[in-house]
Amino acid sequence: MSPSAGPAPQQIVDAHHHLWVRARHPQPWINATTMKAINADFTVADLAPLAAESGVTQSVVVQSISSPAETTDLLRQAHATDLIGGVVGWVDLTARNVADRIARLRAGVGGGRLVGIRHLVQEESDPGFLDRPDLRRGVAAVGAAGLAFDLVIRRHQLPAAARLARDLPGVTFVLDHLGKPSLPYSRHGGWARDLRTFAQLPNTTAKLSGLATEADWTTWTPQELRPAVEHALDTFGPSRLMFGSDWPVCLLATSYQRWIDTLAELLQPLDAADQAMIWAGSARRVYRLRPS
Repeated sequence: MSPSAGPAPQQIVDAHHHLWVRARHPQPWINATTMKAINADFTVADLAPLAAESGVTQSVVVQSISSPAETTDLLRQAHATDLIGGVVGWVDLTARNVADRIARLRAGVGGGRLVGIRHLVQEESDPGFLDRPDLRRGVAAVGAAGLAFDLVIRRHQLPAAARLARDLPGVTFVLDHLGKPSLPYSRHGGWARDLRTFAQLPNTTAKLSGLATEADWTTWTPQELRPAVEHALDTFGPSRLMFGSDWPVCLLATSYQRWIDTLAELLQPLDAADQAMIWAGSARRVYRLRPS
């Protein structure tokens, strides 16, 4: 098949975005000085026109703070709109009753749209955090519940993530933002090597998301991101990669539409079937999304 110029509108699933209203769920990680662009509230009403203009028909909203209340709220919002097809929420993975906590979330309003669990591993200072027996017991419970486990990590944590995925083959792991490479990156650097090791595990997938904010926010170009995207394609293949906007965090460096246009440009050499997997197919499969 010949390369396609870009995704067909009806085929786009945004597999990674956030929502927050700070009066209900404060976001202490937002620096009001350096992150002015996102020091605000962002709701489904704000996202919906952006999605419609970009041809996004379904999305996955991802937790942004370690709060069960936030997850409950996100599930309620998903229940109220057709746009949000799935929620990646949060539970305390070190608790002994992770399975029960997941069951309670599923029993609540919108519980049927719980598709994954995430913990902010990038904020953990303990280098052995992903090796902890209690954490691993919790992640195993996520997999046993039929949910994916999203990994938001920094690049130095990739080896530990690979160990976790290797030791828990029954869990589907989703690497957010390609493990946050430093961009532009060296093909011979540690991130490239460690990403390949992680991708060799068949229970791993990754998101083409959050890359613009890993580069210089004001001067980045698509060409600076191309080597990282090509490396991800080479290691995971299109069937284990998915598009994510990382909205509204992406607004620090790019608009919603610009990120879609950038990724369309970088994926242009792929044939239509491979592009369709990245734009929608992989997310629908990994998160078991219902038809939009």
